[in-house]
Amino acid sequence: MTPSALNPYLLMESSGRRFGLGEGQSWAIGRGDGCAVLLDSRSVSRLHALIQRKDGGELALVDLGSRNGSFVNGTRVSFPRVLQDKDRLVFGDQELLFRNPSRGEAVLAVAPLDSRNEPTTALHTHSLATIMVVDIRDFTPLARTLTESLLSQTIGTWFLRSGQITQRQGSWAQKYIGDAVMAVWVHDNPANVAADLLKTLRAVSEIAAATEEISRNLPLPSPLRIGAGINTGPAIVGGTDYTALGDTVNAAFRLESATKVLGLGIAIGEKTYEQLVEPARVGFARRQVELKGYEGPSTAWAISFQGLDEFLRKS
Repeated sequence: MTPSALNPYLLMESSGRRFGLGEGQSWAIGRGDGCAVLLDSRSVSRLHALIQRKDGGELALVDLGSRNGSFVNGTRVSFPRVLQDKDRLVFGDQELLFRNPSRGEAVLAVAPLDSRNEPTTALHTHSLATIMVVDIRDFTPLARTLTESLLSQTIGTWFLRSGQITQRQGSWAQKYIGDAVMAVWVHDNPANVAADLLKTLRAVSEIAAATEEISRNLPLPSPLRIGAGINTGPAIVGGTDYTALGDTVNAAFRLESATKVLGLGIAIGEKTYEQLVEPARVGFARRQVELKGYEGPSTAWAISFQGLDEFLRKS
């Protein structure tokens, strides 16, 4: 075979149309102008998903918070999914076959997660969990100034890096929602909560560093900025799409939003603060905030990204 014949591609079997995935680092999938994989269907979002080349050369599928979801072999994609030859991909009512002739039937190894945080298809109520939400600030007006290809490269790279970081720090699952990422740490052993929270804080710090790196490496009109909310408490976790539900989750999103008013990058809930060991509390400032949907003011503890980095360097 020639080198070009070995390049990966997507095949729409109903029409025989091929979408090449040989040249480049990322390919946007959607019905919007500029998408490399242009799908003419109202069931497909304008910017539906992204295929991103990882450092090892594998191709990973990232759903970009699409309305109808992205599926690989019948399973909804909730975090970056490494693709294997002959995987079947579904976007809305559009089905494509992924082919990677150079890899054939080879099975790509996936590093196992900490067994404490392995996802389960069963829903469990009142599991103690920590929810981390990180959002890109002012991404909507920024996106209006970017080409489709640069937009997909920016958000796809950010999602991919964020997912790699949270997985490495032991999160149970990740979700990608618009321009935000949510990660979940499940605390099966109460004695490990403080250690798990340090992993969550390290994940936030590393995502901030990755965001700065992406801003330097891409021709963006202004640097990307992020905010983060962290909350600990009972949550419903599990399900086939690795769901986390409940008031603890809602409050984490509200805490992230509150950072815009607080003027600091990170806000954590009171229960999260109480679970931190005493040295880890240094640098957090107590604030009263109005969280949307909650009656009366709530207590949050806020810190800057610089303050968090200083603490982590000492820990």
